[in-house]
Amino acid sequence: MQKFFEDRHRLFWLLHTLGWVGFALISYLGSLFQEMRSAYWIVVALDAYAGWLLTIPLRYAFQRVWHWEPWKMLLSVLAVAILIAAVWTVFRNFNYWEIYRHGFKPDSWTQYFRQTTVGFYVLLSWSGLYFGIKYYQTLQQEKQKSLTASNKAHEAQLKMLRYQLNPHFLFNTLNAISTLVLLNESDTANKMLVRLSDFLRYSLYKDPIKKVPLQQELYAANLYLEIEKVRFSERLTIIYDIDEAADQALVPSLILQPLVENAIKYAVASQTSGGKIMITAQKFGHDLLMEVADDGPGMVISDGLPKGESGGVGLVNTKERLAALYDRNFSLVLTHNHPRGLKVNIRIPFETESTDETNA
Repeated sequence: MQKFFEDRHRLFWLLHTLGWVGFALISYLGSLFQEMRSAYWIVVALDAYAGWLLTIPLRYAFQRVWHWEPWKMLLSVLAVAILIAAVWTVFRNFNYWEIYRHGFKPDSWTQYFRQTTVGFYVLLSWSGLYFGIKYYQTLQQEKQKSLTASNKAHEAQLKMLRYQLNPHFLFNTLNAISTLVLLNESDTANKMLVRLSDFLRYSLYKDPIKKVPLQQELYAANLYLEIEKVRFSERLTIIYDIDEAADQALVPSLILQPLVENAIKYAVASQTSGGKIMITAQKFGHDLLMEVADDGPGMVISDGLPKGESGGVGLVNTKERLAALYDRNFSLVLTHNHPRGLKVNIRIPFETESTDETNA
C-alpha cells in the first residue's frame, strides 16, 4: 500500500478520479434539494466525465510551468483554467439542454458560455489541489533526501572513525613518532603529533553533513597523507594539481577520505617500492571535477566499482552519499590509470558559499 501512494502516477489517477466522482455526487445531491427529475443524473454523470477528460491535460501543462517564475506560472494557470472552463461550460450546457430539456436551442450562441465562472471556480479548485499536493510531495521528497543524506554522512563518518581509531593505525603512527624521538628528531616528532592531533580533531568535530570548501578537504587529506608519509617515507609520493578556481568550491565533508585511504591501502602499502597518489580538481563549466589516482597494481573493475570486497565499501558509501546529496546530478567513475593503477573521478555541481546561500 505504501508503494502505491509513493507512485505519483498512480496517486494522480486515484485522486483525479475520486475528485470528479465526488463532484458528481455533490451535484446530484444538490439536484435533489431542487427537486430535479431523475433523468438529471445522466447530465451530472456526463458533466463529471467531461471534466475528468478535460482536466487530464492540465497535469502535463502544470508540470511544464512548475519551475517557471511565480507570476508567469500564475498567469499561465489562470489562462488555462479559463480556457478549459469555457470548453467544459459549453459541454455542460449542451448536455443540459439536449438531454434534460429535450433539444432546447438558445436564442444566441453566447448562451453556451453561461455560467463559465462556475466552471472557472471548479477548475481553480482542481488546480489549487494539484499544486498543493505536488508541493507537499516535493517537500516530503526533499525531507527524505535530507534524512538519507544525514544517515549516509553519519555512516561514512563512523566508518572513517573506525579506521582512524583502529589500534593498528594508531600503533603505526605512534611507533613512527617514537622512532623519531629515539633518533633525536624531536622537531619532526612534534610535527607528527601536531598533524595527528589536527587530523583527529578535524575528523571528530567536522560535521560530515555540511559542505565545506575544497581547500578544507584538501587540508584534511594532506594531514592524513603526511602522517602516512612518515610511515612510508620515500615510498609515498603525493602530487596535487588543484585549479585555483576550484579552491572555494563546496564539497561534501570527508568525501575524499575513503578515496585516499583506499589508494594508501591498495596501491602504496601493497608494493615494496611504494607508490604515487595524485589528487586533482578543476572547474569544468557548471561542474567540479575531482580525481584521486594512483600507480598501484590496480583492481578488477565491475560496473564502475572494484569487483569483490577490496576497496568497494568506501566507494559504495561515497556513491550513496553523493546520490543522497545530489540526486542524479553527479557521477563517480572508477577507471584504469595509464600506464598502471586506478583513478576515481567524481563530478558534482560547482557550488560556492555565495551560490549555496542564494539557493537557500
